[in-house]
Amino acid sequence: MTSFAPDSIVLNRKLPLWYQVSQSLRASILGRSPDDPLRLPTEEQLAGHYGVSVLTMRQALKELEDEGLITRHRRRGTFIEPAALRGAPVRLLGSVDAIVAQQSGMTTELLGHGPVPVPGALAEYFPGAETVATYHRLRCDEKTGEPTNHAHNYIRAELADRVDLDDLVRWPMTKVLRDVVGVRISRITDTVEARLADPETARLLQVPLLSPILHYTGITYDEDGRPLDVAVIHYRGDRFSFTVTLDAH
Repeated sequence: MTSFAPDSIVLNRKLPLWYQVSQSLRASILGRSPDDPLRLPTEEQLAGHYGVSVLTMRQALKELEDEGLITRHRRRGTFIEPAALRGAPVRLLGSVDAIVAQQSGMTTELLGHGPVPVPGALAEYFPGAETVATYHRLRCDEKTGEPTNHAHNYIRAELADRVDLDDLVRWPMTKVLRDVVGVRISRITDTVEARLADPETARLLQVPLLSPILHYTGITYDEDGRPLDVAVIHYRGDRFSFTVTLDAH
């Protein structure tokens, strides 16, 4: 039986290895194509793929099993659970792959794209630029078709020619910029705040006007410290929660 092929990552030795591996594998699982195999490689094969010990790999798999993304069967192997819930909270420890995993696993519709003048509220992130490329997407629950969030991404204009629209339907912008466009990401800053749904958000998310929503702003920076992407995402308040864990070590 052919096994599912997860993405590769470069590990950061400042973060727990099991956590980075679990989040990378989680993102691969949630971003898989419908016709991808459900069976995972063996623990030993996955450990070799990620360059970690079998013990670390086992801890990473235990995290995904506890979340309900995979099931493990003695003698048969480990399998992706096709009916796994997609809206589970993600523990953020500073890993780009955690951000990718949080954004993955939804049915995505591209509502619009193209160059626009730099919005006044974002001018500080694009100094000297007159235009940016924008992408507007609506994400829905795979099982119910219910809208869960809509996102506006604003990226530097010179990157637009390297972004494939088909990739944006399948993957989050963070993954496209890093793994397809090939930009080195140094950090992402996240801000989440409570707001009330405006008319456009209420219509797209199918909630009453002035319903509580989560307003997320994520700034992605390249290795030179320049913003690559500003993501503004509105989440349904009844469908998402965010858990942040600070590692004191």
